[in-house]
Amino acid sequence: MKSDAMTGKITNVLFLCTGNSARSILAEALLTHLGKGRVRGHSAGSFPKGEVHPLSIALLKQLNLPTDGLRSKSWNEFAGPGAPVMDYVFTVCDQAAGEVCPIWPGQPITAHWGLPDPAALDGTFEQQMEAFRVAYLTIESRIRYFLSCGLDEFGSKPS
Repeated sequence: MKSDAMTGKITNVLFLCTGNSARSILAEALLTHLGKGRVRGHSAGSFPKGEVHPLSIALLKQLNLPTDGLRSKSWNEFAGPGAPVMDYVFTVCDQAAGEVCPIWPGQPITAHWGLPDPAALDGTFEQQMEAFRVAYLTIESRIRYFLSCGLDEFGSKPS
């Protein structure tokens, strides 16, 4: 059987959080960048903030990662007709992991990648930016490991 890389199928990964303004946004941008057109990151929230946290955008720009099209959105966008079928769904915050999620078409593989919310930190600009960097580095480590797992070359589900 041909691998997804051979067939040209894009593997879709959805990162869920409550507000969809920081962790899930960072994961969406990074996975899409590292996926090189073969793996696409998406993000959503159970109660989206309606805007991406400015430090998420600032950090991504500092790292020369694309920010075009990033927006805070509801997970309902990915549960309805016409939505891309997800191969994987990862929750990145404990609150979203405990919520009743929509039924995802296609029965994606799910996992929980919980980490502290950098947007919740009160402190100086430097302390807040450091919290975003730590969150990003944790997400980067997990995504790089995910992509290296050998699940049909680029993290796609076995057929």
